[in-house]
Amino acid sequence: MAKVIAIANQKGGVGKTTTAVNLAASLAATKRKVLLIDLDPQGNATMGSGVDKYDLPATAYELLVDDKPLQEVVVKETSGGYHLVGANADLTAAEVRLMNLFARELRLRNALKDYRNSYDFIFIDCPPSLNMLTVNAMAAADTVLVPMQCEYFALEGLTALVETINQLAAAVNPELKIEGILRTMYDPRNRLANDVSEQLKQHFGDKVYRAVIPRNVRLAEAPSFGAPVMYYDKSSTGAKAYLALAGEMLRRADKKTVSQNSSV
Repeated sequence: MAKVIAIANQKGGVGKTTTAVNLAASLAATKRKVLLIDLDPQGNATMGSGVDKYDLPATAYELLVDDKPLQEVVVKETSGGYHLVGANADLTAAEVRLMNLFARELRLRNALKDYRNSYDFIFIDCPPSLNMLTVNAMAAADTVLVPMQCEYFALEGLTALVETINQLAAAVNPELKIEGILRTMYDPRNRLANDVSEQLKQHFGDKVYRAVIPRNVRLAEAPSFGAPVMYYDKSSTGAKAYLALAGEMLRRADKKTVSQNSSV
């Protein structure tokens, strides 16, 4: 059964969509079956997957609002080798429409329940705000992956996000936990970045991934070519960093499985 991971941060510009696209591609490259759901009306994850957001027959809007089955919405051909539920500006209207629907915060969870056995990982790229789309993502997810820059204001934002996750867990999804914290746009020459990184490790321990995503020009360029960075420049430090993150996620998952089996 797929592990459903929401990629979220209320602060914009932290590499959330970059992480969604490149982590999905890196895991797909290891022969895992991966679905990426774009829940951001900007549709950046859709375009970064080599799919034209202006030419989608159906999007996450139809999945959430019109009850279209997942197989009628999913795009199976992407530049990253994973399946995609795309998004465009139509999704903006979903916020209003959802307010009038029954079990509005559970629409995505219910849409995915019959398809979780079809994938190994399902990633949800959340919008950079706490709205009904984000609530749907959190209600559907098993865990939340938090990309963040190592700077002072990002640290403050992380505290607020953790509080939000705890509130949503209490309200709509008691099983929701933090999957991990990913340091993005990292520059080891920056003293503040190193200080914040140490504070993260002290407070969150092994929830902080060992893999670190550096500032990398290739990562910034790849979306304009409609491809994950590993297919744009596989030798770049950005590509290697996301492959390292995928490997770390798989090792964590294997370790957890072994631990659960030994305790039975």
